[in-house]
Amino acid sequence: MSLIELKKVSKFYYNKNNITSGFSKLSLDLNLGEFVAITGESGSGKSTLLNVISGLDSYNDGEMFINGQETSHYTEIDYEIYRKKYVSNIFQNFNLINSYTVYQNVELVLLLNGYRKSKIKKKVLKVIDQVGLTKYKNTKASKLSGGQKQRVAIARALIKETPIIVADEPTGNLDTKSASEIINLLSSLRKDRLIIIVTHNYEQVSNYVTRKITMSDGKIVQDKKLKQTESNNINYFNFKEMNIPSKIRLAIRNTFNIKIKFLLLLVSYIILIFMLFFSYSSVVKINNEAKNYSGTNQVISKSSKDRIIINKVDKTYFTDGDYLDIEKISNIKKIEKDDLILGKKIDLSDEPNYNFYFYNTVFDYNTYVKKVDYGTLPSKENEIVIKGSKKRPYLSKQKDSLLKGTYQLFYGDDVIKDIKITGIIYDNNSIDYKFYLSNYLIDRIKFYYSKKNSKFEITLNNRIYKEGDIGTLIINNNIPVGNVIIDEEKNIYCEKENCINSKINYNSKNLYYTINKTFNVINVYNEENFEKLTGLKSNYYKAYTNSVFINEKDYNSLFDIKPYQSSIYVKDMEKIRDTVIELNNKGYNTYPIIDTLYVDNYTVQDLKLIKIFKIILFIIYDVVFFFISYMVIKMILKSRNKYYSILRILGATKKTIKKLLIYETINNINVAYFIFISFLILCNKNIIKISYVRKIIKLFVLRDYVVVYFVLLLMSLLISIKYSKKLFKDTALETYRQEI
Repeated sequence: MSLIELKKVSKFYYNKNNITSGFSKLSLDLNLGEFVAITGESGSGKSTLLNVISGLDSYNDGEMFINGQETSHYTEIDYEIYRKKYVSNIFQNFNLINSYTVYQNVELVLLLNGYRKSKIKKKVLKVIDQVGLTKYKNTKASKLSGGQKQRVAIARALIKETPIIVADEPTGNLDTKSASEIINLLSSLRKDRLIIIVTHNYEQVSNYVTRKITMSDGKIVQDKKLKQTESNNINYFNFKEMNIPSKIRLAIRNTFNIKIKFLLLLVSYIILIFMLFFSYSSVVKINNEAKNYSGTNQVISKSSKDRIIINKVDKTYFTDGDYLDIEKISNIKKIEKDDLILGKKIDLSDEPNYNFYFYNTVFDYNTYVKKVDYGTLPSKENEIVIKGSKKRPYLSKQKDSLLKGTYQLFYGDDVIKDIKITGIIYDNNSIDYKFYLSNYLIDRIKFYYSKKNSKFEITLNNRIYKEGDIGTLIINNNIPVGNVIIDEEKNIYCEKENCINSKINYNSKNLYYTINKTFNVINVYNEENFEKLTGLKSNYYKAYTNSVFINEKDYNSLFDIKPYQSSIYVKDMEKIRDTVIELNNKGYNTYPIIDTLYVDNYTVQDLKLIKIFKIILFIIYDVVFFFISYMVIKMILKSRNKYYSILRILGATKKTIKKLLIYETINNINVAYFIFISFLILCNKNIIKISYVRKIIKLFVLRDYVVVYFVLLLMSLLISIKYSKKLFKDTALETYRQEI
């Protein structure tokens, strides 16, 4: 039984309305042990016959038998198995991967056929040495001469160890000596194989071949057996499906090995990402628009929708110049400089007669009060103006008594006594009272909250303590500036159990600032010297144990009441996002109150309908983007037809090529998405100044970026799968021949 048998086989080519014959009604049988040379003039059908025998091309008529099996019913999958199991090719035009090294080109055959990378190195190096290319094993194929490329093609065929080797002009690019060596090598393999070569130079192989076939005009005109042949049983090539680690490595290699292809795909995917990003932003925007209608905040008491809390990116305090610069923004209605006390509860009381509450803020009367409706403007630090509705009896019927009284101002757990109200401003739209205070009183309140928000870290004798460990700071102006006194029990913390003349450092820190101050311990107090050092009666000694006495000026220096946080109010809510971007561009962190509000259910229900509509639009856009992207990416991938055709010729299945395409796609979109995220970061930091993008970034949360990524991934995978199907629409050779 013949290994290969052709019975009246014909091959035609169809080009538009023309039909060309490759060869017609050929009958031929070929067996193991034969070294067959096919000769003939150009166009006689030699290469076409070789392609049909090797399964690279189909035939149109007749029947070809492989080891007694009919092939006229073969699908492309059947031909894949045949090529894997039976055939190794040596091509006239090499069909190497030019971006791969010699080693990688030879290794590729075994990787595609399921061999593990760790088990093939010795085998690959041996075959490379057989064709005399050891010193070029790490050289890219594109850098080799024609003869060297042919040697790589031969090495690639030899390593597969199939029962059939077909070679189209295998020595056409070699010198006489090299050609003789290669033909001798092929001849030595014929005992276990069928060797078929197409050649124009029969004299070069005449001493080796066992059979000569001459073709002319698509027919065999001579079939001459020159030597008797013997053969052993067929040894089929041992192949498996390509393993996943090899697919991943090959995909990574293929992603980056051709720079122009990689860059074109990268640009295409980046454009696709941005199209998805901007279309999806309309869906995201709907989720945020609810906050533009109504809502409440349970944490921030003054939760006006038009309020934006701001602080500086560099965490420095606001200067007058900063406020002047902020006022230049056209949508700014008002600036509250003293945001530290904005929203704090302030009580004014002379219980049991009066008890006023104010939950929002206090105001500097030098800035906000030009005149009063009743009474006079303040002239002293402890005098204030009150504002409220005339409907309140305290401000109308009892206004004279109100202005005669003396009050206490409560904030937190602190109090300022002897407060006088000198004037009243009427505002019938006001629900709460508003207090207008002197800068002195405001600074007192700010100082309290600055102190409350700060924590101490204390260093004594190179050891760090918390405030409670070393003692509570007590103001005492008997202590000279720059010095402190501590109780004698703290001597154990110092060298030789004596803290006098030691240094004690106070590190006061909060969200915005850190203040370091070092003081001299000039003395330690005990029950005997307590009154002398502090000026306090000795019977207070026990109440002040575990205390550190400090001058008031030094104590105040540990806290900073400069404005580190402010609030601005916008005129037009429709432009609040633009205002946020302008503030960001000027170097401010922004916290719009509108983003913290809880939306009522009625508004949510209305917006759900709009959201559904926007999602439908997003899906429609995605379908359009998919087809546009597919057309563009297909054109780029078409330049890789040759590469994927070579993979098919070398044994890659449809499944393998689809997986390689998918892995390459994932690599490309991951790089593209990384660039996209980097771009957004630069926009958010205002290094790249695109206000519209910054506006969208403020709307997005992590979930939205994940959604965009997975939509991109899905679309990209569909493109890869669709394109891989197109690759297998035609035979490997027809795909290879397609115009690039």
